[in-house]
Amino acid sequence: MPPREESEESQRPLLNRVQDSEEETAYDSSEKVVIVGIDDAGCGDWSTTPPFSWKKLWLFTGPGFLMSIAFLDPGNLEGDLQAGAIAGYSLLWLLMWATAMGLLVQLLSARLGVATGKHLAELCRDEYPKWARMVLWVMAELALIGADIQEVIGSAIALRILSNGVLPLWSGVIITAFDCFIFLFLENYGVRKLEAVFAVLIATMAISFAWMFGETKPSGTELLLGILIPKLSSKTVQQAVGVVGCIIMPHNVFLHSALVQSREVDPKKKGRVQEALNYYSIESTVALIVSFGINLFVTTVFAKGFYGTEKANNIGLVNAGQYLQEKYGGGFFPILYIWGIGLLAAGQSSTITGTYAGQFIMGGFLNLRLKKWIRALITRSCAIVPTMIVALVFDTSEDTLDVMNEWLNVLQSIQIPFALIPLLCLVSKEQIMGAFKIGLVLKVVAWLVAVLVIVINGYLLVDFFSSEVNGLLIAFFICTFTAAYVAFIIYLVFRAVNFSPWLPFLPSKRLSNTGN
Repeated sequence: MPPREESEESQRPLLNRVQDSEEETAYDSSEKVVIVGIDDAGCGDWSTTPPFSWKKLWLFTGPGFLMSIAFLDPGNLEGDLQAGAIAGYSLLWLLMWATAMGLLVQLLSARLGVATGKHLAELCRDEYPKWARMVLWVMAELALIGADIQEVIGSAIALRILSNGVLPLWSGVIITAFDCFIFLFLENYGVRKLEAVFAVLIATMAISFAWMFGETKPSGTELLLGILIPKLSSKTVQQAVGVVGCIIMPHNVFLHSALVQSREVDPKKKGRVQEALNYYSIESTVALIVSFGINLFVTTVFAKGFYGTEKANNIGLVNAGQYLQEKYGGGFFPILYIWGIGLLAAGQSSTITGTYAGQFIMGGFLNLRLKKWIRALITRSCAIVPTMIVALVFDTSEDTLDVMNEWLNVLQSIQIPFALIPLLCLVSKEQIMGAFKIGLVLKVVAWLVAVLVIVINGYLLVDFFSSEVNGLLIAFFICTFTAAYVAFIIYLVFRAVNFSPWLPFLPSKRLSNTGN
């Protein structure tokens, strides 16, 4: 019997052997959803995975759908409509494969959270020296602020559409700012109630954009050909880069590793951990299939209506509803308002998940033991203040709002390596993951995806700065920043190689000294 206990102990993630009750956690034990049968005293064999249960799948369902909202935020919808208007149906295959790559990254994030009992921000705090984790924290916060500005502006645009222009952009921002209090109110009723609200918002998006799909009647044949036959031309490269670039959101990688801890799973029981990973894989896959369908509706609606027209190159989130109204008219229920309802659901759901992610990022990196309403207020303020400035400055011009959106896309693209590289480093380490570290094949595939995404976003950055940046002083500043940026990425990669599972006999400094 003792040898078996020793074997089980050696397979547990080392992180679970060192727990500090004073550390910040994603969820208190009282907040977690208890899974039927997971704590049964009669289940003595912890090494085997229990049989599949539909009831357990239902109880595990939730975190994946909250994660999928980042694939449906206003920034993604704008990328969809521009891809459809400019490239037609030709990039649907890329949308599908980009969603698959996003699924892989999110499954690795969930794997990290379940196997270790900690989320990515907490693990980065433990794993990296103080200067490096502070840089990672700042980068994660900047990415979150950039995403939040787009999401809040998207909600404000939707409110302006639904109010027939009565509400200016800045007033929509103020209304949207109060969603953090809605979030706090809902959270008091438990995790499942909060997840149910998000399910309603996702359903609202699905119904709205499916209605638009039915109204406009895109070509089914061209839709299938667009999914099955890869096509890419020099005229659609920028849209292709946008499709891939906006799928992986840095803050969402941090978020999903925390969301999966909302279920009561004992990380010391290998079979229970594997069971949780199986259910999370199923529900995350279903959630992203739904998000792919919604993105598909938006892309094909604008492909049918505006591909090959003069308006194709001018369409954006601000004027999309008006263009749809001019093209398809009123009908039983004006398509302008259908678009507005879908956009509002996308904006509201993504801003609330942004508040959620902000709490985990700040609490994890800084180990802040603050009340949730204080953390939510701080997180919301970090995004609302710059958003209000943007709304006041850019409210009068669609062109300037589009330029601002491009800069925000660049801001988020810069942050992607600082979420992906630590994630891949950590899930590859046996010292962290124990028996649940990823294998060689999965590791190679994951690093290839990461390199592909980083290179694509690097192309976006080079293309943007070469066309937008003028002046010697600004060029010097950008070159200096780029050198520091690349040096930090090299440091992260070097650390990933230096402490990789290829060197299993290296001692873990983090466990003996976490005060760096």
